[in-house]
Amino acid sequence: MTPLHTALAVLVTFIWGVNFTFIAWGLESFPPLMLTALRFFFTAVPLVLFLKPPKFNRTLFIYAIGTFVMQYAFVFTAMHLGASAGLTALLLQLQVFITVLLAYVILGEAMSRIQVIGMLIGMLGLGVILLNLGGDMPLVGFVCILIAAIGWSFGNIASKQASTQAAIKATQQGSGVSIVSPTTGKNKASALSALALVVWGGLIACVILTLSSLMFETGAWQLATFMEASLKSWLALGFIVYTSTLIGFGLWAYLLSQNTASKVMPFALLVPIFGMATSVLLTGEVVTWWKMLAMVLILSGLLLANVKMGLGRKLC
Repeated sequence: MTPLHTALAVLVTFIWGVNFTFIAWGLESFPPLMLTALRFFFTAVPLVLFLKPPKFNRTLFIYAIGTFVMQYAFVFTAMHLGASAGLTALLLQLQVFITVLLAYVILGEAMSRIQVIGMLIGMLGLGVILLNLGGDMPLVGFVCILIAAIGWSFGNIASKQASTQAAIKATQQGSGVSIVSPTTGKNKASALSALALVVWGGLIACVILTLSSLMFETGAWQLATFMEASLKSWLALGFIVYTSTLIGFGLWAYLLSQNTASKVMPFALLVPIFGMATSVLLTGEVVTWWKMLAMVLILSGLLLANVKMGLGRKLC
């Protein structure tokens, strides 16, 4: 990765780490599905009027449903049910393990034995959290976050496939775009195309989430909900929409389009660190010995799971 791509990856992970605290603040005034629907409504409108839509195919819908609907509906619900911002940020990074596995199965990217060892170490950290469920992490919240991680993983793969497909099409049309290989991700897909993927994917998510919220949170869709929402919750929604979603996911999709998933995904290691730190500083979350043990195990596993392929024997 270039120095610029590295800096952008760190910036995105900082934004996403801080974002968990802002989610907690937004949930003080809005129920989870409604907050998620509002997030993607403002993500899509009015930008859908100015950005050319990507090709509406299975890849786009998998991206929208996995990355936006599944990930955030279940993350917001988990936090609404009592999961702390710091633990949510940590557990959600299990999506790295899942993404590496999916990249191996779907994209044909190599996976080494040391990566498998890393995944097993990460599972030990997951076990530590399982043994301490309750309080900051209720069982139902734990399950919701696992579902969210699976959704994000499928969204990562779909984002990469969509970017590769767009670059291939551009090359075929004689635009001068150069592609090294469809499986390396080293194409020249523009940042604007990545942003369009986020915006139009957000529009699809908004429709699904609004219908879901109307079904399960009928009492929330009243004028009083919007009028009585605190300024802190509205500002939190603004951060979630414009900083975390438009800037964060736009840059992440761009980075995945320019680099292999195995090069980009290791930076997700920083998200739970930023997430836990800001949760402690801004919400008063208590750091216990088992949280630290779980973090060390999961982050160590994630680090090994993203070691360069040459360090271990490839599983081919």
